[in-house]
Amino acid sequence: MAKVTVRYWAAAKAAARVAEEPYEADTLADALAAVRERHPGELARVLLRCSFLVDGDPVGKRAHETVRLADGGTVEVLPPFAGG
Repeated sequence: MAKVTVRYWAAAKAAARVAEEPYEADTLADALAAVRERHPGELARVLLRCSFLVDGDPVGKRAHETVRLADGGTVEVLPPFAGG
């Protein structure tokens, strides 16, 4: 499994109550499942509205189970931002 850092921004950061934390996961889907397990409740709801960057690349509409994570990589959790 890859060791990655998940970074939270805006509403995701507020719901997680941390700016970032480590996870071990092979895919984005695995990482997000682990996030939901660790932070049930508000963060799980916020994730439904988020977009994601993996190592700086937008995930877009790709299925999360197809997005492979690299050891030492970063997943950015980006809720919708107001104001453009």
